[in-house]
This record gives sequence, C-alpha cells and structure tokens, in this order.
Amino acid sequence: MKKILILGPVSRLSPCQKQGLQLPAKDFVYLFEISTFICVWVNSSNRFLFCTCNVHEIFTSETLLILITVAPEAPPLTSQPPAESQEEEVTLLPEVRLPIAPVTLDFKGPGLFGPETGLGMPTCLLCVCMGGSVYCDDTSLEQIPPLPKDTTHFYGRFNKIQHVKNTDFINLNKLKTIDLTGNQISEMDEDAFRLLPQLQELLLADNNLQALPELPNTMRHIDARNNRLLSSGVHPEGFKDMSQLEFLYLSNNKLDYIPTPLPESLRALHLQNNNIQHLHEGTFCNRHNRNYIRRNLEDIRLDGNPLDINLFAQAYICLQRLPVGGN
Repeated sequence: MKKILILGPVSRLSPCQKQGLQLPAKDFVYLFEISTFICVWVNSSNRFLFCTCNVHEIFTSETLLILITVAPEAPPLTSQPPAESQEEEVTLLPEVRLPIAPVTLDFKGPGLFGPETGLGMPTCLLCVCMGGSVYCDDTSLEQIPPLPKDTTHFYGRFNKIQHVKNTDFINLNKLKTIDLTGNQISEMDEDAFRLLPQLQELLLADNNLQALPELPNTMRHIDARNNRLLSSGVHPEGFKDMSQLEFLYLSNNKLDYIPTPLPESLRALHLQNNNIQHLHEGTFCNRHNRNYIRRNLEDIRLDGNPLDINLFAQAYICLQRLPVGGN
C-alpha cells in the first residue's frame, strides 16, 4: 500500500491543476508526485490524470493534509463521461500518454515534508506543519522529531517521550513555544533549552520530572505541574533574571520551599499540593525596604501545603492580595 495525501477539494485547485478533470467541486482529489508530474487520483472514477504543474504550487496555507493509503498499482489513463450529479464541468483535453514512473514517496532525507522522524516518516507527514507551528500531539512519539528550522511553536503533547536531549532543539533560533504536556519525561539534558534565544513558553505538565534544566531568561510562562519536582532539582536563583516571567505553575510536586528570588514581572505563582512549611520575610517582599510594594503578583496559591500562613504575616505584607491556602 502507498501512502498519499488528500490535499483539498477541486475548488481549491488552480486551473492548471484542474486540467483534464470532470468533478463536482465537493469531490476530493488525491495528489502525489510522479517524476516531474503531479499524479491526480480521482476518488469517484478510480483513474489517473496528469497535470504538468510544479508540486510546490499545491502547498498553500489553506491546504488540509490528511494521510491515507491506496493500492500500490494504479489503473491506466482513460477517459470517462461526466457523472449525472456533477455541479461543475471542465472540458476534457485530448488524452495524453505519458511515461508512468513507479509510484513512490521518498520518505528518506529532507524532501518536501522535512527531515525524517524516528518512525521512518518525515516530520511534516507524521505531524501537521502550518506556518511556523508543528503539531505532533498523540502520535506515539518516543523522541522529539527533527523540526524545520523556521519552527516557532512545537506541540508534542500526549506521546511517549522519556528523554529530552540537548540536541533536540539545537539551532531552532525562532522557537517560542514548546509544549510537552502529558508525556513520560523523566530526564532532560542540562542544555536542552538554555540556548534557545526566543523561548517564552515551556509546558511540561503531567510528566515524571524530578528536576528542571537551566532555562533562558526570555521565559514568560513555565508550567511544570503534576511532576515529582524536588527543591534540589530547581536551580538556586533560577528565576531571578527572568525579567519577563509572568506565570509560574509548580503545583502538585515535592517542593520543600518557594524558589526565590522571584522576578518583579511575576503575576501568577501556583505552588499548591507541595511540602512547603515555611515562608520568610524575603520570599515576596524586600526585607530592606519596608515601603516596598509588589504590584504585579496577584495570584498566589499555597493550598495543600503543611503551612500556616498566619504565622508568617511579615512575608506577605508587601502584597496587594493575600496568598490563597495554608492550614
């Protein structure tokens, strides 16, 4: 069986690509590359027609890519009268006999769809690539696939990834979002993310992490909920220089204390269901400046910790809104 693509309805194809077709606009055509031609497999008539258009003309931002399978051998090129239910007609051109090369898709090397994944298929066939975003959710990945160099957002949720290596995102200088929620990640190389110059969102919820690697100072949103993070696995002063960090979600872990100092930009800090027992005067406030007010931090969750916040009033005197939680 050969794997090919449904690229879209006939109405989306240019006149060149419609050459020789008699189809209602609602029908789908299946297109794949044969030598220098584009082969069109017509679902309603089970025949091959040819159009000498460049394959790159077909791939547009509106194209919907859906992987299917068809029989390896195609019927010969023939003419067929128009169907009674057709809604739009295009005059058939005289039949053209062209040499037919073997019907193959080259899944090796970069090709049209990007580099090959560990599953033996180019990334943009296994996943959905739209603009700078690559969607690989729920595709049974066991490792990060090779990504196009212009990737800005990568979504690899609900897979079987266990290890993130320091080469997985190398040279992806436009990458802003990495979402690996719901995998089995227990290990991350120390430099897995540190050298990404534009990374802003790192979503690692629902994994098996005990430690976080060093992260770039460009971070805005870090979500590591529902892991097994230990305080010893968080870099000392690891968030201090993240001057754009707004959301830090570390609930449902095994942290013994709040990772400080916290950047002034922080708006939300979720630490519920950890093992935090103490606060100190410098956790949120400036112990050297009694007039200091922390204006941005308005969402603090500490419920589910063995902590009585009433015993540490000086720790949050600078806050405009009291923390939620504590015994």
